[in-house]
Amino acid sequence: MNQSSHFSVTAETKRLWRVTFDSPPINLVTPEMLTELPELIDQMEATPDLRVAVFESANPDYFLNHYDTSRVAETPKGLGATGYPLVIDAGVRLSRLPVVSIAKIRGRVRGVGNELVQAMDMRFAGETALFGQPETANGNLPGAGGLEHLPLLLGRARALEVVLSSDDYPAGLAERYGWVNRTVPDAELDGLVERLAGRIASFDKESITAVKEQVNRYTLPSAEDIKSSYDMYFASFDWPGSRRRLPAATAAGRNRAGDYELRMGYHLGRQPERNPR
Repeated sequence: MNQSSHFSVTAETKRLWRVTFDSPPINLVTPEMLTELPELIDQMEATPDLRVAVFESANPDYFLNHYDTSRVAETPKGLGATGYPLVIDAGVRLSRLPVVSIAKIRGRVRGVGNELVQAMDMRFAGETALFGQPETANGNLPGAGGLEHLPLLLGRARALEVVLSSDDYPAGLAERYGWVNRTVPDAELDGLVERLAGRIASFDKESITAVKEQVNRYTLPSAEDIKSSYDMYFASFDWPGSRRRLPAATAAGRNRAGDYELRMGYHLGRQPERNPR
């Protein structure tokens, strides 16, 4: 099975795969990863026996982090099989794939990492996990599905709270908001997800496919709506606020291992540019 530079794929059985994110030191989403994710979906589509894919992280502090904003100019311009940009293609296809995707979350999930996780079918969190959409505080906006998935999962008011606050949300509150299926003590997380994944993987592919297709009719945003935010996201790097705020965040420690990334919500609420003239 092909291995990417940012995650590994292990076939536990012909029906159950494990995808492990591993992009040291802080699991940033990079331009290379945007190319590799659609290739993973290609593999999943081409495996008729596959029923379930469990996504986890090799880094207990970061499940999947925000985009590497120091490399925005390197974002691949290619389109995926759907005809949409690669990150949209990966999320849209994953949501609609006749395979159940389950996120087993330890550590931080932010920005585009959070948006990719929202495209998965289920999310289970350990009690120390943290969730966030930090873009607004840096003069940007979520551009890979957050503005489309969050209102469907959390409701309008809570989605606006999450996106506009740009804060970190603890796993217990994420469960209350509907961000994750369930938050459990960390020691129970592996057993919970493995039991559920194994149970679903034992069922018939036809039933799994039909259930997802019918539920998806009412619960997924369109690729075109996500594309609208995607276009605005890249345009936002030329907005005056973004030009002021992102350099300050980078100087303070964004995109690097350290306290800024560990406590991003805290630091975003105290950055000098939060009260512009």
